[in-house]
Amino acid sequence: MKAIDIRNKYLAFFKNHGHVVIPSAPVIPENDPSVLFTTAGMHPLVPYLLGEKHPAGTRLTDYQKCIRTVDIDEVGDNRHLTYFEMLGNWSLGDYFKEESIAMSYEFLTKELGIQAEKLSVTCFAGDEDAPRDTLSYECWKKVGIPEEHIYFFGKNDNWWIAGEEGPCGPDTEMFYDTGKPKCSETCNPACDCGKYVEIWNNVFMEYCKRKDGTYTKLQQKNVDTGLGLERMAMLLQSVQTPFETELFAPVMKKLEELQKQDFIQSRRIVAEHLRSSMMIINDGGRPSNVDRGYVLRRLLRRMTRHLNKLEIDLNNLPTLIDTSIHSLKEMYPELVTNQAMMQSVIIEEKDKFMKTLAKGEKEFAKVVTKLKNENKTKIDAQTVFNLYETYGFPSEMTLELAKENGMEVEMEKFDQLFKAHQEKSRMGSEAKFKGGLASTGEIETQYHTATHLLNAALKVVLGEHVHQKGSNITAERMRFDFSHPAKMTPEEKQKVEELVNEWIQNGWEVTSEEMSKEEAIQSGAECMFIEKYPDIVSVYSIGEVSKELCGGPHVKNTKELGHFKIKKEEASSSGVRRIKAILE
Repeated sequence: MKAIDIRNKYLAFFKNHGHVVIPSAPVIPENDPSVLFTTAGMHPLVPYLLGEKHPAGTRLTDYQKCIRTVDIDEVGDNRHLTYFEMLGNWSLGDYFKEESIAMSYEFLTKELGIQAEKLSVTCFAGDEDAPRDTLSYECWKKVGIPEEHIYFFGKNDNWWIAGEEGPCGPDTEMFYDTGKPKCSETCNPACDCGKYVEIWNNVFMEYCKRKDGTYTKLQQKNVDTGLGLERMAMLLQSVQTPFETELFAPVMKKLEELQKQDFIQSRRIVAEHLRSSMMIINDGGRPSNVDRGYVLRRLLRRMTRHLNKLEIDLNNLPTLIDTSIHSLKEMYPELVTNQAMMQSVIIEEKDKFMKTLAKGEKEFAKVVTKLKNENKTKIDAQTVFNLYETYGFPSEMTLELAKENGMEVEMEKFDQLFKAHQEKSRMGSEAKFKGGLASTGEIETQYHTATHLLNAALKVVLGEHVHQKGSNITAERMRFDFSHPAKMTPEEKQKVEELVNEWIQNGWEVTSEEMSKEEAIQSGAECMFIEKYPDIVSVYSIGEVSKELCGGPHVKNTKELGHFKIKKEEASSSGVRRIKAILE
């Protein structure tokens, strides 16, 4: 069964069970400082999981484009992906465990045709914070899972929370038995041997973890589920890796045709990083040296390195892009629309990287000359690492060139330095996710509302050409990107600041209305990123000064915002300016 068929079956199934199909949010999140990218289906739904009313109702389903960065260096093995698609269904205070489990079982066995004996499930074992999840156990038995296929595990395996505090609860996970023999008598779904593959996770959010570590019951119980599309396609197509599915196979074949050196790992890296990069670029990402721009740059440069390793002429990149888009166009028709733009960004970054490699080779030559003058024949690990970190010069190229020059390399020590660097990067990436649901608190809500006032004030002072291009909010400050061709003058910044504070002091009420997207546009509401919203949307108005289509959260009255102060105004990218501001 093709991936597109699995997706369509999923959405149709839950639509038939009273769910409203909502569109996927972009992989670059709006108004969410907790992540560089959208990493799960729950991220765009944070306000509604916390209790805000969703305009589409209490039963939702979608496919969500996701990027996860912590395992980039693992891509190339038989399972890790940077970009993946997550199928999800949500109950926002509607149904709970029994109905969720019954629907999951029905979809897996009836719609996908998976034999019941191939399924195993896990439930929460219980501890001092929450009781054993006997209800999920009974529900699984009721639908037809035999007792010997139901397992209980603790918080490490069957408890979900986004961050260190906030909404959370036990989950039940579904596993597919690949048919491999058990690695031991105690082999079970918690084992990593490959016999059991997790395919679906249903989270039952009924608790809230407080800062002091205690748990209280939520007023609104939610169900949040996630099913990985690529993994399911792999299992249903009876192949060993996602790279053998139709999502990657055409590119893998083309790479094999073009290569002069045969490295399966390199082909996988090129195919995966090309797809991931295109999805990021398509949703507005551009290579840079910070945050998500750095991740994109890293993906493209790692891809280029492995094209070189395969000895594929880099002039073949347009052909590879064409091949990848052709295999994905049914699922993502927008890639066809934006093909020329994506190709331009990828080729430009490739060219920059080739210049970087040239610089690295020059620096390497200096190192060799210095060592030869000192009668040394070994390149120390720190030098290899500096070439990598400072010049982006791959360690394998250092090793290759060292061999050509009759020199050795301290690769073991380099590997230690590199692993420490990886761990540092991983921790930094995970820290971005640390806030999760818990980061949408009172202060963040105030900043979010303030972005509406700032947007409106910029239109008054600078002109109607101003539109929001992105924002980032933390508990310490707000960052707002907007379209404007020139640096703001001190007078313009002062006028904007004064206008926002005037509106705050006016005590405008913040109200919301539900309407169709067409009605929202006709009403004059600011409608950026319109494609990511469902057919029925929420439009937030602040007095007579602001009207925007938005997902929240917001304060009730502008007087709750305090005093607005612009700290910095600078360029973000071509034709886009950035304001950093605080509420005092």
